[in-house]
Amino acid sequence: MEGDLRTDVLIVGGGLAGLLCAHRLTQAGVDCALIEADRICHGTSGNTTAKITSQHGLRYGKLLRRFGAGAARQYYDAMELALREYRTLCAGKDCDFETKDSYIYATDSDLQLREEMDALKQLGIPAEWAEAKLPFSTAGAIRFRDQAQFNPVKLTAVLAPDLRIYEHTAAQQFAPGQVMTDRGTIQAKQIIVATHFPILNKHGGYFLKMYQQRSYVLALEGAELVDGMYLDAKENGLSFRNQGNLLLLGGGGHRTGKDGGGWRELEDFAWAHYPKAKERCRWAAQDCMTLDAMPYIGRYSKGTPNLYAATGFNKWGMTSSMLSAMILSDLVQGKKHPDAGLFDPGRSIFHPQLAANLWHSTVNLLTPTTPRCPHLGCALKWNPKERSWDCPCHGSRFDGDGKLLDGPANRDLE
Repeated sequence: MEGDLRTDVLIVGGGLAGLLCAHRLTQAGVDCALIEADRICHGTSGNTTAKITSQHGLRYGKLLRRFGAGAARQYYDAMELALREYRTLCAGKDCDFETKDSYIYATDSDLQLREEMDALKQLGIPAEWAEAKLPFSTAGAIRFRDQAQFNPVKLTAVLAPDLRIYEHTAAQQFAPGQVMTDRGTIQAKQIIVATHFPILNKHGGYFLKMYQQRSYVLALEGAELVDGMYLDAKENGLSFRNQGNLLLLGGGGHRTGKDGGGWRELEDFAWAHYPKAKERCRWAAQDCMTLDAMPYIGRYSKGTPNLYAATGFNKWGMTSSMLSAMILSDLVQGKKHPDAGLFDPGRSIFHPQLAANLWHSTVNLLTPTTPRCPHLGCALKWNPKERSWDCPCHGSRFDGDGKLLDGPANRDLE
């Protein structure tokens, strides 16, 4: 961007959620613009394994117990609608869209799977018990048929030319109806913040409601391919899916700024089960985790009527990005959306994870070390695996020279 700008709707953040919002609004004839501090899809949207599925781990038993049958079923229906929207949007486009079955498997006991299956039956969600065809023994699996996978960067390449996008334009300050960037001031009637982790701290309490997790992927050539998309029922277990002739092996996850399996866990597994495979590439990404395992989509806070957020996708960013675009594109046009209430960011924060988040933040705020994160002042931890300074409080990351890699911080280290 060069100079000041005026638009009806401003979208801050060029990941998939922001881009889909811009696409839907542009299709509806709404004057909108998108700004991105770096390049579009340079972050988590470009480093995802891109599974488009409503099977979100052992999700439905937890939702049923926490929110009841109505909300749990509504969550499933919303994610299935997002899947259908992708199927329509990707038709005829060069983005590697493929229909695949999705599996969640267990390696030790099938007890958790059986409990999840009972919840799915109670909710009337079509699922079936299946055999996991993986290079190790399993206790069983739950299959969702006719889910999908794709390449979001290829889809972005198709959609972006029709959108008004300003890269290398970083939002620095917010005011009502106004965003100040490093290149000029933008006047907007409505503002959508789709920056992965919201960067405005004084509204919404997102620094209390979320933390971030890192996860890792190896792309292996010459490994035995799988017949669908697989995820371990255990937290931070392994995931598998194909991309052409490559096997994408994911896992090694941990809270950002803490120790975890990382690359070594994946390397050890690949050596043991695919000794003849060759590593073609590797990458990592991180995800925003909410208090109640549901994303925050809607008004940024109760006191910000024309400011909206899309965040907290809990490792399921593809369906959540499309859902965000559907909800927010309606809200900024003054329309009601049937799922807006379920995903409202203003819902209750009283969940056990809140205490854990507060504990991590307090410990790191009181740790007397340097450097400090410019987001809220937490002590940064050196990550020798990726050679970065990581924030255990909210997930900001910086390279060895202090350059910003991941938010919610919005500036380099001094």
